[in-house]
Amino acid sequence: MPERPLPAQEDAALAILREVFGFERFRTYQREIIDQVIAGGDALVLMPTGGGKSLCYQIPALARAGAGVVVSPLIALMQDQVAALRQYGVRAAFLNSTLGAAQARAVEEALLDGRIDLLYVAPERLLTDRTLELLERAPIALFAIDEAHCVSQWGHDFRPEYIRLSVLHERFPGVPRIALTATADKATRREIAERLTLHEARVFVSGFDRPNIRYRITEGGASAREALLRFIRDEHGGEAGIVYCLSRRRVEEIAAWLEAKGLTALPYHAGMDAGTRARNQQRFLREDGVIIVATIAFGMGIDKPDVRFVAHLNLPRSLEAYYQETGRAGRDGLPADAWMVYGLQDVITLRRMQEASEAGEAHKRVERHKLDAMLGFCELTTCRREALLRYFDDEFTGPCGNCDTCLEPPRTWDATTAARKALSCVHRTGQRFGVQYLVDVLLGNATERVGRWGHDRLSTYGIGTELDSAGWRNLFRQLIARGLLAVDLEGHGGLRLTEASRPVLRGEQDLALRERVRTRRRATSVSRSTAFEGDAERVLWEALRHRRQELARTQGVPAYVIFHDATLREMVERRPANTEELAAVSGVGARKLAAYGAAFLETIAAHRAAAGTAGDEPGPTAPPGVERKR
Repeated sequence: MPERPLPAQEDAALAILREVFGFERFRTYQREIIDQVIAGGDALVLMPTGGGKSLCYQIPALARAGAGVVVSPLIALMQDQVAALRQYGVRAAFLNSTLGAAQARAVEEALLDGRIDLLYVAPERLLTDRTLELLERAPIALFAIDEAHCVSQWGHDFRPEYIRLSVLHERFPGVPRIALTATADKATRREIAERLTLHEARVFVSGFDRPNIRYRITEGGASAREALLRFIRDEHGGEAGIVYCLSRRRVEEIAAWLEAKGLTALPYHAGMDAGTRARNQQRFLREDGVIIVATIAFGMGIDKPDVRFVAHLNLPRSLEAYYQETGRAGRDGLPADAWMVYGLQDVITLRRMQEASEAGEAHKRVERHKLDAMLGFCELTTCRREALLRYFDDEFTGPCGNCDTCLEPPRTWDATTAARKALSCVHRTGQRFGVQYLVDVLLGNATERVGRWGHDRLSTYGIGTELDSAGWRNLFRQLIARGLLAVDLEGHGGLRLTEASRPVLRGEQDLALRERVRTRRRATSVSRSTAFEGDAERVLWEALRHRRQELARTQGVPAYVIFHDATLREMVERRPANTEELAAVSGVGARKLAAYGAAFLETIAAHRAAAGTAGDEPGPTAPPGVERKR
């Protein structure tokens, strides 16, 4: 393992930040958190993905005597996390089932000898008697519990073994602990503190906002996958992304279809054999421009910073899940998209899954509430970011200027009369039929089933000709989202009236709903993350990415482990001519400067020479920032 760089300044934390990781200054709360842990105190940290959580335990682990032990829930990602740290010159290792007996013994001996700075361990491995006894004999600087929301039994990523991590407080009372998550409302934060015995911990909440992510949601239908293809081709050609689907079959279908359209798309779900699943994940992490199509089984702890989009082809189960999954985009701080298309069938399917689960009634009630909040979020006519952050008790006054409802405010229409017709139809047909049947009655479709039930003689038969079938389905979906109708899951998806529908039925309350958005072809555009003013900048950008990929392939590591996109972008903007200028680029630490400085300076010099020969030496350009109003 490489030697650990030692800080040469009195301020150890700042020295490590600059000399090891190549960053000039701390972000919000990082300094306070790091000082708390270095001093031996516990901390509970809520920080958005991409906000720099990892440094909050990595720097204290380097500053304190002993090794930092990181509890990480996904074995598959530990290797890349360790590889990334080693690029910085940090002596990192992992202990998990992928190691042979001799390899595991070598790591254990290095830990006992004080030759490891950071050790990554899965919670299952940590909780074995052998590992706990090993740690009791080793010098330990701190315990970091990553993805701490997994401790919540009400959460979307619950891992039962996380509850047992309170043993760290019992067996290592003098070792500071830091629990970190990007997704936890107030109730979940209280649960984390309770279950991990972090009652004395300082709580740091730096907010949930991800201003670089643009939120976009649209209605679904038969053309959903065509809309997805247009979105990728028009805005994210050749870039990495994640597409989430509700079912394994849908994952396989969409991955195969995107491949047939000329994109590099790989499936990922729990039903695949472990080898294929691992290979697909590795390709996604290590290659540029790969799209992974997955169920929610994929993604927790993903450390890939250059995911430029996360797309949902189905409605997520909750706003917590939506925030967690969309948060995998744009971890490097460059512009990214959270794009979703959904439909009424998603709601019915998810509610059936909730009712079919073996969870207790209290848990089901919470899950129903979360799905209602998710559906209401989709039907918003106001700023999405403001509503999303309000859900997590995070103060934000919109409009944000970077979501679809801010950029293209939706039009509304007076749906009072149509809603009364729909609600009346539900009542007169006995509150037992699904949406399509109700639409047939409203449109006066003389189907065999309508005739058999005698509903062609109802007063609501044929009174809805002002809307077409798609318009009525859209209306019913919004009535469900507003809580005016409920889905009777035991009644095979039939709709029933709620108490909230009575004022509308009686004519006591008006109702304004979103106008149905018809699919429009967007003009082809360049990704906001790689937009440059001139061709010369784009040429240099591609040359730097190519050099990075060559170096990564030689070492068998992901390209972002060499340098993040944000660091390459700064190289394009500054075009450093020597080692001193390159060292000033954010993300270029001492170890990486020594290892890769010459290669990247050579690439930049070759570009400068070629541009000079062509008489087109460009001047520095400013990065296209994400405008944000407060």
